[in-house]
Amino acid sequence: MNILKHKAYIKSDNIISSLGFDTDENMNHLIKGESGISYCEDPELSVTPFYTSLINSKELIERFSSYSVGNEFTRLEKMLILSVSEALKNTDIDITDAGTLLIISTTKGNIDLLGQMHLHDKNRIYLWRTAQIVADFFHNPNHALVISNACISGLLSVLVAKRLVEAGVYNNAVVAGADMVTHFVVSGFQSFKAVSSLPCKPYDVSRDGITLGEAAGTIILGNTANISDQYPVYVSGGASSNDANHISGPSRTGDGLFLAIKNALHESGLKASDIGHISAHGTATVYNDEMESKAFGLAGMQQVPVISLKGYWGHTLGAAGIIESIAGIRSLKENYLLKTHGFSTPGVPVDICVTHGFRYRQQSSFLKTASGFGGCNAAVIFEKA
Repeated sequence: MNILKHKAYIKSDNIISSLGFDTDENMNHLIKGESGISYCEDPELSVTPFYTSLINSKELIERFSSYSVGNEFTRLEKMLILSVSEALKNTDIDITDAGTLLIISTTKGNIDLLGQMHLHDKNRIYLWRTAQIVADFFHNPNHALVISNACISGLLSVLVAKRLVEAGVYNNAVVAGADMVTHFVVSGFQSFKAVSSLPCKPYDVSRDGITLGEAAGTIILGNTANISDQYPVYVSGGASSNDANHISGPSRTGDGLFLAIKNALHESGLKASDIGHISAHGTATVYNDEMESKAFGLAGMQQVPVISLKGYWGHTLGAAGIIESIAGIRSLKENYLLKTHGFSTPGVPVDICVTHGFRYRQQSSFLKTASGFGGCNAAVIFEKA
């Protein structure tokens, strides 16, 4: 028996980051090769200065005031609510309808409330409570989903939304992700000796670690394409895997990510040579970038252009898979490739085509990948209809 499947189309999006408060503003900076990473000497975030990418808090408060006044929402909740609100402006989707699901992606949630619990309900620290607060703000009648699986959280959320829309469980899915740069997060990565002494350099021979960043992003998926969309894009394939290599270290072989890529290609019906570009995880740690090069080699994608966007936004954790997917979708629609900011000299064991600069390239699909602590991997393919 053939089961009729809907396609999961991209309906709308939003990016909030150090580079701006909407997708167009962010993309204009990326096209020009302008990074949002800067030197930070805030002792509340780190006892030692470091490079990071931060959202303008004053502007966040000012913009959020048009949706709500008062101090009942935390900074993270404001980021999520503002991003979803801005994405909804560009679509006729009714978020109060039972056919629309809200999915929240985050790795740390309201982690900045540690030590401030006397100011809020003690449950505010829990991720499920964050999702409930956002859903209640929009009067969404469904139980909001939370996906928190290390650094693949955002991309995995898109994959879950795809499957639910395709299966007809929901007509639409609003996928929102956010994480903040906090003392807890920074000190954690510093303890791993994983934070770069300079703005990160993905795939470069001189790379020495990640640059942390904060962002919020929203992708709205639906079972119909926008009538006004000249080049509709849908999620044509996706898969996740876990290589179970180490609690924090990635696979030394790339087999886990390769398996996710292989299965995503199979679901989409595409070949490796059909992929226009790879929007990779590209954290600029020594082992992650090595692992990815091996996985792309195993997948037969050595000639496919590879882009890392960490040099613009830093590693935004639960938002990364979402905002990087949005950038890839814009690149796909307008047929261009972005520069991998920070990359100069190849420094990975398998030769891959890391982008050196902005250029135009006709393409009909792209692959987004992500990998994270615990050995988790995700691969999602976006394709023009």
